Amino acid sequence: MQYYRNDNRVVMTLDAGGTNLVFGAIKSCEYIVEPISLPSHADSLERCLKTIVQGFSEIKLALIEKGEPGPVAISFAFPGPADYPNGIIGGFLPNFPCFRDGVALGPYLSKLFGIPVYINNDGDLFTYGEALVGALPEINSKLKEKGSTKQYRNLIGYTLGTGFGIGTFIRGELNRGDNSCVETFCLPHPFNKDVIVEDGVAIRAVKRVYAEKSGINDPSLEPKDISDIYYGRKDGDKEAARLAFYELGRVAGEAMATAATIIDGLIVIGGGIMNSSELIVPGILDSMRSKIRTLSGEELDRVQMKVYNLDDETEFDAFAKGEAREINIFGMDETVVYDPQKRIGIIKSRLGASKAISLGAYVFALSQIDRTL
Repeated sequence: MQYYRNDNRVVMTLDAGGTNLVFGAIKSCEYIVEPISLPSHADSLERCLKTIVQGFSEIKLALIEKGEPGPVAISFAFPGPADYPNGIIGGFLPNFPCFRDGVALGPYLSKLFGIPVYINNDGDLFTYGEALVGALPEINSKLKEKGSTKQYRNLIGYTLGTGFGIGTFIRGELNRGDNSCVETFCLPHPFNKDVIVEDGVAIRAVKRVYAEKSGINDPSLEPKDISDIYYGRKDGDKEAARLAFYELGRVAGEAMATAATIIDGLIVIGGGIMNSSELIVPGILDSMRSKIRTLSGEELDRVQMKVYNLDDETEFDAFAKGEAREINIFGMDETVVYDPQKRIGIIKSRLGASKAISLGAYVFALSQIDRTL
């Protein structure tokens, strides 16, 4: 997939937010024109669609003025629920209420611009970008450098922010599911089974837990402020700040343990809140490395693989080494290498969520086009 870093085809992209729409164009995995930001008008379908067409039209004109090739596709992330393969957005979308009754956005744009249009969930595109040009190839390259024969083909991606997004990349393919509905935000909260896990993982969770632990009810405090309190850059309750991020990690780790147990792949985590990863990761690891029991009292690992922090060089060395040893082939004077250690790891985003999503959209479009050639 490194081929796409030198691909001269251009794909127009969109960062769709409830307040602003940011348009761009990518070639060879790099933005090539100045982005254009326009108000979303998310409460009016007519105005919103008109703005989307305007944004892509202005990007197309900018490409012409720069002497760049014409775009071969449009590709971007858009909030769901949606029928992503068919480009239809519809359902309960708090940030885009005008789409609730179902809008054939992909076909509409394809008809107007005469090129294919690909729309996906942001968690999926984040994971796809990290799988092809981010965390996954970096880990596999480092494993080779250290002489390990272990290579990974599966990746679970999480975005932490206002929500709790997930994407899965399995054996070279983006897993979009049969209903465009691969989600874990609605798993039960591990410490309050009647509540969704997202309420313990999103930005609002850090703010709520800090207020509970500190007794300081200041709605203006954002996760960055709470992180600054921990590091002494801002006045407040340092221990409450630590616990706010640690608890987020513990809750997220339970959801990640469930996904890792089913999918058996590395985990990459992105989103602005991961700027405080050193406060979050300990909680994630504690949950994923915890124990679970049978009714008879037998103790088992929560995750049936050893879980490593791949951002820690010492842990990465142990991850690369594993427990490889030679064993004899029964009845013969020959041996084979056997590594009994099943292992996965977590790693912070290598691209940043925004860039990973954009590159995921770019590569997804080109890969889909190439399949039809």
